Amino acid sequence: MSVFYTRQTLTIALDKAKAENQSIGFVPTMGALHEGHLALVKRAMSEVDVVVVSIFVNPTQFNNKEDLEKYPRMLSTDVAFLENTGNILIFAPEYNEVYPRNDSFDKIDLNGTDEVLEGKYRPGHFQGVMHVVRNLFQIVQPNKAYFGLKDFQQVAIIKKMVEILNLPIEIVACPTLREKSGIAMSSRNLRLTENQKTEALIMYQTLIYLKELVYKFNPQEAKKMAIAYFNNGDLTLEYLELVDGKTLQNLGDSWSQESTCCIAAFCGSVRLIDTIQL
Repeated sequence: MSVFYTRQTLTIALDKAKAENQSIGFVPTMGALHEGHLALVKRAMSEVDVVVVSIFVNPTQFNNKEDLEKYPRMLSTDVAFLENTGNILIFAPEYNEVYPRNDSFDKIDLNGTDEVLEGKYRPGHFQGVMHVVRNLFQIVQPNKAYFGLKDFQQVAIIKKMVEILNLPIEIVACPTLREKSGIAMSSRNLRLTENQKTEALIMYQTLIYLKELVYKFNPQEAKKMAIAYFNNGDLTLEYLELVDGKTLQNLGDSWSQESTCCIAAFCGSVRLIDTIQL
């Protein structure tokens, strides 16, 4: 395993791999790594020759300064976590390595898909996500990039960005990994107490309950019942939406083949998200 702090040193290593016709896989992260990230890395290792894992807390995708300041930063722990995984290249850049002075990024028109769900409550978030991912793609130039489906909307938007920019990169979406209790693995879980982790279970329990309602009730009825179920817990709901998995548009009175529930809620001051395909 090797750790690179500059795009120049990483590029030299990747150029050697590409000269030997080795395929490149990329797992972008913001650190505070957990088993969910490890699953992405292992998936990549099974499909490509060389795996790059980036660790970079991207400020442009935070619209809450306090959230950015509190986001866990633990590079030495993350490096140790990956140490025995295999032949991995870790890219841990400073801000100016990802955003050089001559950097430019034109806003990408996604026909509103970046303004619903997360986008509605975090204005500008997905433009920030696309900017950093675009820049990291330019540095790594991977054949495949791996993302977790807990961030369902993010995966859909990254796929759309790749299509619009005509990038020769395959986006591989991987299932959400959960703790034994059912709570979705997340770096933000580090900020939860054990009691809060128990309280946060209401999110997953609501998703499972909602799955039982599909086709027994129409989406609008099921949504009302799911929200009522969620409100029996102690978390503060920000949104619970039933959407079509392809368009991200809210379902009307009928289910689609890719009906998906996306939920966001606050556990104390910690904002959590989860999703399930129905």
